Amino acid sequence: MPLPAQLSACSLRMTSIVLGLAAVATVVESAPAQTVAQHVATGDSLYDAMKPAEAREQYRAALFIDAADYEALWKFTRAQVDVAKQLVAEEDGDERERLYNDAWIYAAEVVRVDSTGPDGHFMLAQVLGRLSRTKGGEDRVRFGRQIYESAALTLELDSLHDGAHHVMGAWHAEVKRLSGITKFFAKTFLGGGFLSRASWDSAVVHLGRAVQLKPDYIFHRLELAEVYLDLEEYAGAREQLQRLQELPNTDVMDWSYKETAARLLEEIREKP
Repeated sequence: MPLPAQLSACSLRMTSIVLGLAAVATVVESAPAQTVAQHVATGDSLYDAMKPAEAREQYRAALFIDAADYEALWKFTRAQVDVAKQLVAEEDGDERERLYNDAWIYAAEVVRVDSTGPDGHFMLAQVLGRLSRTKGGEDRVRFGRQIYESAALTLELDSLHDGAHHVMGAWHAEVKRLSGITKFFAKTFLGGGFLSRASWDSAVVHLGRAVQLKPDYIFHRLELAEVYLDLEEYAGAREQLQRLQELPNTDVMDWSYKETAARLLEEIREKP
């Protein structure tokens, strides 16, 4: 998989190990000895409690013990994404990008450790999807093929992966939302003809499948509702926006997602 331009392929392994060792050395020295499985289990509990920063440190501690542990690697990446996506203020842009780029490195390492596991490919798709949304149109196009291919490979390995269906549906929607100028740029300079496979129907199908597979996950419903709004299918959008308001918060951004949903509901209040 392609890496950030500033990194060479030969430096990936060393970079990921150094990032892990440097950050946890003092923690591990002062804490009672724990196994990789114990650190991961503690990280899982913290993550479920919507404390991704604390969970990340447990996964990092596990990687200090075994830098090639697949589960610790992909869960560290997931927690890193959750920390980064909360940085929504303009002044936090540089820090958010740094965190996403670090997550990119780790996601690529997950795939290197085990290319047959779906979670590594999904994390790579998710990291690049999140990172691309902080960029302009041309950069989104550059990330587009990698996002699509990683999500598609995840679904080949696990057809019931709700997150991969979400990423794939979002990819179709994001491509359809690109301006004509950006699409022209993609086709002319980046060989972006593959973007022509994007469709609103596929966006609805994949996001709808994500909702079916994990109906209590708020973000699935919000993104599906936004696609319905693009299509001016207000009844479908309203159903998703109202339903998600009733769901418990399980993600660190759910409070924000519900605020967005409430705003969108008000905007379409008079729509048929």
